[in-house]
Amino acid sequence: MAQGCTRICEAYLAAPQKWADAGIKTLSVDEKTGIQALERIAPDLPLQQGKKRCQEFEYTRHGTQCLTANWDVVNGGIISPTIEPTRTEEDFLAHIRQTVESDSNVKKWAFVCDQLNTHQSASLVKWVASLVDPQIDLGQKGKSGILQNKETRTAFLADDQHPVYFIYTPKHCSWLNQIEIWFSILSRRLLRRGNFSSTQDLKEQILRFIDYFNRTMAKPFNWTYNGKPLSF
Repeated sequence: MAQGCTRICEAYLAAPQKWADAGIKTLSVDEKTGIQALERIAPDLPLQQGKKRCQEFEYTRHGTQCLTANWDVVNGGIISPTIEPTRTEEDFLAHIRQTVESDSNVKKWAFVCDQLNTHQSASLVKWVASLVDPQIDLGQKGKSGILQNKETRTAFLADDQHPVYFIYTPKHCSWLNQIEIWFSILSRRLLRRGNFSSTQDLKEQILRFIDYFNRTMAKPFNWTYNGKPLSF
């Protein structure tokens, strides 16, 4: 695990030079699931001198959405977010494809993500393989070759010789993923006290917040952890 943590930290530290020298863009990607569209049944009471704004505690539920977002490790900011009602391997593949297709100037893409099974799926392997060599023999899922199991798929997807590759956080270490820091910002500044009349309203407010954040607050995180075991 310690080696895995060090590998993630080294990827963050090397990202600026890789972008400058080789056009490799390093992104931190993950899903924030189950974002609830909660509508308060009564309006907030406005701020008064010496009193905080009061928010109605009862609400109506309008469903949930899943935000998949990429954090730009070098420049800061969110790139190519997608918001859908589900979190499937097809949703994740569509998100990665959209991200890669969003900027033709990038020569290679490196995605830092956790080891969720949808991040190591057969469909993701097939798409990356189509970028490497459409004729490559991938074998058969559950039986042979690159598609055989999670370990063989992970090894293929983590190959940094590919134009798109993935750097996986160790098990139980998704906290190393920088996008999690930004998700906490989203929760504090928008979701925690938000009021959403529908899932569409929730989606629009999230996208407006991302646009505002990118224009006014985005900057790279000052990553100081080096991957070594923490002492208390």
